Amino acid sequence: MADLLWADVRGFFDPDLMGALPDVRVPNTSVEDWQLVLDLVAKKGWKRQYSEGETVFPVPRAEAVLSRPADAECPDLQVWLSADVVAIFRFHAHDEVDFDVDLRELQGQERLDVFCGFLREVGRRLGKPVLMDPEGDYGRPVLGFDAEADRVVLFADSQTRRLADAQVR
Repeated sequence: MADLLWADVRGFFDPDLMGALPDVRVPNTSVEDWQLVLDLVAKKGWKRQYSEGETVFPVPRAEAVLSRPADAECPDLQVWLSADVVAIFRFHAHDEVDFDVDLRELQGQERLDVFCGFLREVGRRLGKPVLMDPEGDYGRPVLGFDAEADRVVLFADSQTRRLADAQVR
């Protein structure tokens, strides 16, 4: 059974309403949590590409990435959840695992299920919530993996849901 139904959440995947690149994050993490995520990506065999600027490198240990000088270019790790869905991890800080997804890639139930599956995998691996905030609206998650419920749920209140639904119609 799907965590979320497309008909119920499609407004939260509207790039015009939410921004094309919402912020997905796991708060209160450590270097060890980052390493757990890197290990999960490798274990699952997801296609991935780590780069620093235009240069591609093998995926390093989390400690090495997160100990780079403050003025160094921020590296990223692209992870293909499917042929058409990519998560891009940014290594800004050790205390928050963060990544972007492109809402234009997450249209329809099938791709929503892929995304929810990924949130579940990361959340279960870390035992922590995985939250999706609208682009530029940090700290106001609309949905995410709830570690206690062990599933992806909506966090947005009913008024926000009605506005998102009305925008899509």
